[in-house]
Amino acid sequence: MKYLPRVLIVEDEPAIAELIAVNLKHGGFNPVVAYESVAAQRELDAALPDVILLDWMLPGQSGVMLARHWRKQERTKAIPIIMLTARGDETDKVAGLDAGADDYITKPFSTPELLARIRAVLRRRTPESTSDSVVSVGALVLDAATHRTTHQGLELKLGPTEFKLLHYLMTHAERVHSRASLLDKVWGDHVFIEERTVDVHVKRLREALGAASVMVETVRGAGYRLTKAAVAPAAAASSPSQ
Repeated sequence: MKYLPRVLIVEDEPAIAELIAVNLKHGGFNPVVAYESVAAQRELDAALPDVILLDWMLPGQSGVMLARHWRKQERTKAIPIIMLTARGDETDKVAGLDAGADDYITKPFSTPELLARIRAVLRRRTPESTSDSVVSVGALVLDAATHRTTHQGLELKLGPTEFKLLHYLMTHAERVHSRASLLDKVWGDHVFIEERTVDVHVKRLREALGAASVMVETVRGAGYRLTKAAVAPAAAASSPSQ
């Protein structure tokens, strides 16, 4: 029997939830519906989905709070999350992405767009394979085979999207990459993800890199570049714990 990707729909309006579920079934997915946060957590405890469609406005715990919680849990931190909401302002989109969402879709949305976005996050769930199993730039080392990253011998904790982004930047070091180029090369050749998404994940990547964050440079008006620039001796001396 063919495997159907499991999609957890967390939506408090039954009519919307059921409509999404029917469309997902027709689109080749296995939908599971939860109407509030407790039921959603119960479904996650029972079986991990391949992707979560998460409504922003939920009774009790909001979708943003749930996303933050799941991103902190080892068992659920890698599950792709698509935020569903009527909030269309840029500040709301940024808040959703900062909370841990991989994508953001504003209501009302079309079924083809929703299905395309789900397929997109599933495509980029696993970092692209490469013949360069171990890549190093200065003291920063990335092992694609073991999915580990170290800086000056200390292991760094990166999320799946940040790992893939760093891998691409390291294998194309010292080059300037536009946001559009990064979306194409790292996220895939689809048209739905906004360029602002790149900025959010670069911010997360820098936070995860710690002292090595200076290696990811912003080139004003152009994009981003990973450079071999080392941490300044004075800065390194003032933070021996790193």
